[in-house]
Amino acid sequence: MDAKVLQQLLFKKIKEQLPEHVSLAEDLGELLGLSPDSVYRRIRGEKPVDLEELQAICRHYHLSLDGLLQLNADAVLFQAPGVSNGSVPFEKHMQGMLEQFKYFTSFRKREIFYLCKDTPFWYFFLFPAMASFKTFFWSRTINNQPELQQELFSLEAFPAEECRRIGWQLLEEHNKMDSTELWNLESIHSSINQVAYYRDAGIFRERKDLLAVVDDFIRMLDHLQQQAEQGITFLPGDSLLKPHGSLHFYVNELILGNNTILLNLDDQKLSMVTYSVFNYISTRDTRFAAKAFGTFNTLLSRSSLISRSGEKERNKFFNTLRDKVNQLRN
Repeated sequence: MDAKVLQQLLFKKIKEQLPEHVSLAEDLGELLGLSPDSVYRRIRGEKPVDLEELQAICRHYHLSLDGLLQLNADAVLFQAPGVSNGSVPFEKHMQGMLEQFKYFTSFRKREIFYLCKDTPFWYFFLFPAMASFKTFFWSRTINNQPELQQELFSLEAFPAEECRRIGWQLLEEHNKMDSTELWNLESIHSSINQVAYYRDAGIFRERKDLLAVVDDFIRMLDHLQQQAEQGITFLPGDSLLKPHGSLHFYVNELILGNNTILLNLDDQKLSMVTYSVFNYISTRDTRFAAKAFGTFNTLLSRSSLISRSGEKERNKFFNTLRDKVNQLRN
């Protein structure tokens, strides 16, 4: 394949990953400091991009040069936001996720598919006590923030208002997308274990803080059941007449995979895999996406759909989850 064709394919690939309202020529002109005529000459392959421009393009659009040139058929480039920054406050992690979700909803067609080894983390921000607890847990126990290491959890001392505000915005953006979620009875186990650990280790300052978190855990499950019943995603207090994203809620009682998020954005595929609890890596590699979507669809074919239909199975599933959570009161 000659250099001109490769260069045309480069810009075709970039164009495909941009939302419809973003002009490739204007975006490149701003990035490279070039006139519109100079940009279009490069897009058409009439003017070769130099190495400095190619470096800037690959960095800005998160492209793999070896992937573009097909130098290694088994190599997949992943992006890992924040991996070079060391430990950052949890609020910054939340803000980064919010920006990602705003990017997702900038596309006309936006579909999100979630393989839920754990509960999708944005749902923890539906209700204040659970939102505060999860923010404290992630910040103290996972992110190892020094100022929290000797602190006990209480809602009064740690309301986590900023993370709750960002979490609510995350939910608003998420609810603009059509969702397919694949759950398992173990999808809430890690959160149950976190609450139980803090209870047994005496990290709840008062019993009323524990009970408030458990109450909100139950409220979250009640809300998720209501979403499944209606087949849409919505916020507490929303009118069902308000525009909402659709929800297909599946349960698989046998197979438990990794936390995996797959997105279809104007027919462009994005794959995300979580690591280190709340961090994630993502790729636009079409081969990886094809394999990930294929596996997801295979799991769906062996799962039970409990949104809109399947009332008996839906009630059984959520009643079982509530029974598990209520045991935390003991």
